[in-house]
Amino acid sequence: MSASNSEAVAAAHAALSQAAKTRTPCDPIRSLIEPLGVAGAYEVQSRLTADALAAGRRIIGAKIGLTSLAVQKQLGVDQPDFGMLFDDMEYGDDALVPISRLIQPKVEAEIAFVLEKDLDAERPTLAQVASAIAYALPAIEIVDSRVRDWKISLYDTIADNASSGLFVLGGTPRKIDKLDLKMCGARLDNRGEAVSTGCGAACLGNPLNAVVWLARTMSKVGQPLRAGTTILSGALGPMVTVKPGEVYEARISGLGRVAAAFTQE
Repeated sequence: MSASNSEAVAAAHAALSQAAKTRTPCDPIRSLIEPLGVAGAYEVQSRLTADALAAGRRIIGAKIGLTSLAVQKQLGVDQPDFGMLFDDMEYGDDALVPISRLIQPKVEAEIAFVLEKDLDAERPTLAQVASAIAYALPAIEIVDSRVRDWKISLYDTIADNASSGLFVLGGTPRKIDKLDLKMCGARLDNRGEAVSTGCGAACLGNPLNAVVWLARTMSKVGQPLRAGTTILSGALGPMVTVKPGEVYEARISGLGRVAAAFTQE
């Protein structure tokens, strides 16, 4: 990487890092790293991940973003992106989520998968991926952005750990051979009213397709998925802006429900 490119990555890293520490969003960083392409954006993400590990956080999984074909078209890309899940990002069903940990959160209903086998083949097949999954859980991903007003491009979101925030997992695991992952319906409610609806097909046609993409991508970059990994496979419907003090409940066919309650402060 040239000196000028390294300076651009360092500047983007510093801006996002400061935004995360102060809970104050920064301006988009795309102008810094767009000339470096997707690789430059992932280099920024990698540096932020190194910071997190140095601070004692632990990687427990990965999230997949940009799984909606409509969003891909909007951002001019033809594949998803990924980010890291850390141990301090996870909450259990009905947990109280401190809004103070977030900047400008939104929620999405998703299916989470937990692996029971390593996926270290060079190019894992769908059958290998399916057989490696221990179970699925209903999940609410709490996405967040360190970029002001969510004015993000592909480069902003990749650099910003795929716009990750926190996540909430349901408590009743289900084997995937009992589920119709493509056709399972999803409904996200607030105060008993649906605020977002969707289905498995909205996630790259089938959430398993997203996991296959992730497994192949992580193998390619030398970080194959291991047993015990938690995977957030992507939104099943549109994301919804969080209101402090509110409770959001996701119901996914065959998987049950999961809820997240947000504090006022």
